[in-house]
Amino acid sequence: MKAIGLIETRGLTAAVAALDSMAKAANVSLVDLKRVGSGLITVIIEGDVAAVTAAVEVGKTAHTVAGGELVSANVIPRPHSELRKIL
Repeated sequence: MKAIGLIETRGLTAAVAALDSMAKAANVSLVDLKRVGSGLITVIIEGDVAAVTAAVEVGKTAHTVAGGELVSANVIPRPHSELRKIL
């Protein structure tokens, strides 16, 4: 795992729109889509640091197309190997 990116939105449609845009913008792959509760959805992607950073930047604006709300976004370059157990 070279880098992971996380986008959290309020609403599934916004999360799917963000994921679609991120996958089209850079060479990243989906790790998981977690339903946190109360309408919060977290999309987790992985790839090279530059690709994940670019994808998350695109995803931060793409959610608005679906009328959703961006709650949080983060990129973790070179995550610790133990982090994989949580994801």
